[in-house]
Amino acid sequence: MNTRQKVIIDCDPGIDDSLALMYALSSEELEVVAITIVCGNVPVELGVQNTFKVLQLMDRMDIKVYAGETKPLVREYVSAQDTHGMDGLGESQIEAPKGYVAEVISAAEYLYQTFKTEKDISIIALGPLTNLAKVIERDPLALKNVNRLVSMGGNYKSFGNCSPVAEYNYWCDPDAAKIVYENFAELGKKVEMVGLDVTREIVLTPNILAYTKRINKERGSFVEKIVQFYFDFHWEYEKIIGCVINDPLAVAYFIDPTICSGIEAYTTVETQGLSIGQTIVDEMKFWKKDSNAYVCTSVYGMYFMEEFIYRIFGGEQQEIHKMLGQL
Repeated sequence: MNTRQKVIIDCDPGIDDSLALMYALSSEELEVVAITIVCGNVPVELGVQNTFKVLQLMDRMDIKVYAGETKPLVREYVSAQDTHGMDGLGESQIEAPKGYVAEVISAAEYLYQTFKTEKDISIIALGPLTNLAKVIERDPLALKNVNRLVSMGGNYKSFGNCSPVAEYNYWCDPDAAKIVYENFAELGKKVEMVGLDVTREIVLTPNILAYTKRINKERGSFVEKIVQFYFDFHWEYEKIIGCVINDPLAVAYFIDPTICSGIEAYTTVETQGLSIGQTIVDEMKFWKKDSNAYVCTSVYGMYFMEEFIYRIFGGEQQEIHKMLGQL
């Protein structure tokens, strides 16, 4: 009996998206049926190229890639290439495999068709929610058969990463995020929000990076090439030695929800003004609305890092646990 969970990964690679793809493709619990790309950290065409770079590294060129929306629903598109590098992978200049292109149909069309026919499929969304919002605009009932939607995005009590109050994915396309959360409220479903409150606890340090190269030189060297730019960015702006790797936590949480704890609450996203992109979490039920989100508020960070190293790079779990305890 096949107990693997079918997932579509909707992403905008991006450094941490690439690490998340590596995590997902290294996890036997998941069957990654497709990868859909959205504009976010980088424009879509770069996201497609970077996805193929990861698929080549992981020897999974069999997975289909679909190019998605090239701009947000309403606001002007602002990439995060200042954070991820102009190539999206830390100015690593890793070459994309030749002869591979995205599928002919768009990501939104693929998602729409899949949701109509598949009854047991989930989404791990690692970027802006524009592709999903496009599907909802076409058919508000399209996501009714979706098993789970885990979204790396938003923030509750943590400060933002692109404004005082907003996380980038929702800030990039707040209108799309609002549509998705409101649609889930109407469908009686819950978005599982893995936001900055928990992802900020996940830091890849130079020591951990060096250890991964000892375990798996090929994959460790790939990660080293793409994260150095990220290291420099985090030191300049947040004085962190290392880098926050947001997206892999969403994959880890999808596989094992006990890695995080949180609250259920009605949640929406601000679309205008100084607080554009802010996630508004009504924990105290001022609005008297039913919950449409499970908002992660704490994380077992050591457990995550052990799983991150073991799944992607291999090695002995007991040794990894001991090593992390020494850092």
